[in-house]
Amino acid sequence: MDRKARETLIILISVSLLINYVETMVVPAVPKIQQDFATTETLVAWVTSAFTIVGAVVSPVFGKLGDLYGKRRVYLLSMVFYTFAVVMAGFSPNIYFLIAARAIQGLGFAMFPLSLAIITDILPPEMIATAQGIISGTMGIGTALGLVVGAFIDQDLGWQYAFHIAFVISLILLFAAVKLVPETGVRKKAMIDYVGFGTLTAGVTLILIYLTQESSWGWFSPQSLSLLIPGMVFLGFFGWYEQRVKNPVIELRLLKIRNVMVANIAGLISGIMILALFYGIIYYTQLPHPFGLGLDIISAGLTLAPSTLVMFVVGPILGRMINRVGPKPIIAVGSLVMMLGFYLLIVNRATPLDVTMDTVVGMLGLLCLMIPIVNMISVSLPPEDRGVGIGMNTLIRNIGSAVGPVITTSIMPSYQGAFVLPFDGTYMVEILPSSTAFDLIFTVGIGMAILNLLISLTVKNYRFQAKPTKEVVVEAK
Repeated sequence: MDRKARETLIILISVSLLINYVETMVVPAVPKIQQDFATTETLVAWVTSAFTIVGAVVSPVFGKLGDLYGKRRVYLLSMVFYTFAVVMAGFSPNIYFLIAARAIQGLGFAMFPLSLAIITDILPPEMIATAQGIISGTMGIGTALGLVVGAFIDQDLGWQYAFHIAFVISLILLFAAVKLVPETGVRKKAMIDYVGFGTLTAGVTLILIYLTQESSWGWFSPQSLSLLIPGMVFLGFFGWYEQRVKNPVIELRLLKIRNVMVANIAGLISGIMILALFYGIIYYTQLPHPFGLGLDIISAGLTLAPSTLVMFVVGPILGRMINRVGPKPIIAVGSLVMMLGFYLLIVNRATPLDVTMDTVVGMLGLLCLMIPIVNMISVSLPPEDRGVGIGMNTLIRNIGSAVGPVITTSIMPSYQGAFVLPFDGTYMVEILPSSTAFDLIFTVGIGMAILNLLISLTVKNYRFQAKPTKEVVVEAK
């Protein structure tokens, strides 16, 4: 790897690390934000949902724009939006301003798939999987920093300072990116499909709002159906229209490539699993005994921190393994390890250490799914379609991430028990999720992992072998 490629990779890694940190450090601050703005739980939930929804929608759109106008240019544009929105969030005068700032921050989420597309363009094939493993691993260390460092900042200085600090770091990285991130030179000549952009954006936005509001409104309430039905209509029209337009936003013919289709299906299932895992553990660790472990927010975050740090260490190793054995066996092993992780959470979660060790196993399995999925998309698509292809995979994984909490929050109210505690000379009864609820949540995770294992059998395997002359041989099986 030459010096220019190393510098670019360092910047891309740093930015991905920052995004994962900022988006995780918001989570422990949500109760304090609700208190500061005297708002409702439903409204404050949009502090996280706004980013998720916008980020999901813009990933394929900005990916397509990167294919058309250059990935560097669109990457920097996305970074400008993100930096501007971070400083807005830190000075929010009310909850609506903060939600708007978080929605604009969602435009910055496109930096993640664009960074994966950039390294695929500038690095030799045998190094792509390792670099992708490093960037994917930033989700681990960024999440750990957000859960622990972010929680301390929120608690001791206030959530506003968490955004202020993030703004300073964002600004420094923006100047570094302007100087160091190169233009890859891989572009696709085509016109912009505005109808496709509009219908895709409208459809995905409505569906994701429907999923995030399910716990408040119910699956088939009038409010929910007013989102679900038009959302499905928009997406149905999008699928019909894209097959007939000359320059589609997403060329559906690419889904005929076996590994692209498999990677997207596996990405959807993996998105469901990771959020079901996180939500199940976060709720369980903070519930009082005997329903949970009775931990505070920071201690609950610390139970997840070791697993996310392990992801950062193991990511590059898995990337190198893909070159040697291909993605198929790694996805299969990852599915088996995920099954083990969820099973351990059912039978072995009596102490914080138990939960920590179980989570390490589960997250290792998840990493064995994430990195091959991204690599399969990058390797299988032509260079001029990588941006939109990786963006589309990110969108699909985000939809899965929206479904995961819905499954978790749907199961917990269905299996509850009474928690009795003394209060002012009498007793107060609180209804909380029972042990059966968490057993069922983790059992659903096992089912998802089994489904991913079956899907892994359909992967068309390949390997990269670098010869001493630096010639790269691709072996497909």
